[in-house]
Amino acid sequence: MQPKFDRGAEDLGNSIHLEHVNVQVPDQHLATLFYVAGLGLTRDPYLMVSDDNMWVNVGRSQFHLPSGKPQVLRGHTGLVISGRNALLDRLAKVTKKLDGTQFAFREHNDYVEATCPWGNRVRCHEPDAARFGRITLGIPYVEFEVPAGSAKGICDFYPQVMGMPAALNNGDATVASVKIGKDQHLRFRETDRPQGEYDGHHVQIYITNFSGPYRALTERGLIYSEDNQYQYRFRDIVDPADGRPLFTIEHEVRSATHPMYLRPLINRNPAQTNRTFASGHDQWLWAMGPDQYDPG
Repeated sequence: MQPKFDRGAEDLGNSIHLEHVNVQVPDQHLATLFYVAGLGLTRDPYLMVSDDNMWVNVGRSQFHLPSGKPQVLRGHTGLVISGRNALLDRLAKVTKKLDGTQFAFREHNDYVEATCPWGNRVRCHEPDAARFGRITLGIPYVEFEVPAGSAKGICDFYPQVMGMPAALNNGDATVASVKIGKDQHLRFRETDRPQGEYDGHHVQIYITNFSGPYRALTERGLIYSEDNQYQYRFRDIVDPADGRPLFTIEHEVRSATHPMYLRPLINRNPAQTNRTFASGHDQWLWAMGPDQYDPG
């Protein structure tokens, strides 16, 4: 009998990849200790190799860390990093060198939360194909803390203006979840806690219908920057019903024709050392192998 498939489950909508999260850092050395030595990620060896910026590879996505006044994302970035014990060991080893900063880490039941020297939080999850797709390393989501009463409007903004599927998370009216790539989401969770002023950090996405959202954003006066032929930016998320501002987070929006779309990224195996070197094990395979294939 021919099986029946849920074809809609594979729809991505207009956004096809979350490429990077960008926050400024005032000290490249401390950033290296946290993101590379502590988390076990990889500095991009080809681009931004001086001391005024650093791109850090996380599977097929990145952190961008230009030098400047520290920026703190209002929420947290979700990572998939396999090997909890090894992660905890790496974080413990950098603790003394990061003394006097906001660095911290703590184990929870299903994730390890680590805080960078300037207060940015990351939640590190073990690979789980059902939750995050078939990856062993990557950025499956970014979660923002937003004002109470804004989730519904945010959930309307992305489909109507950006052409991206969005829904209240599992029926929870206080959390909007926006699909921005295969097994990648932006989440917006309502909170009553006071929010700090927006400081300019941003996320970057690739979209297929590049001109449609541009027109919709332009009509609402929301275009923030005209970068080049392949890229523009907006910052304000508004309620499409009345234009009421809901939340501010800069989106660097790139076309799928952008020269850097899906540029291959190198990910090192942090278990490889000069003392335990094993030939052929330098790179981290960010995708699950064929033995973990999902027959569905």
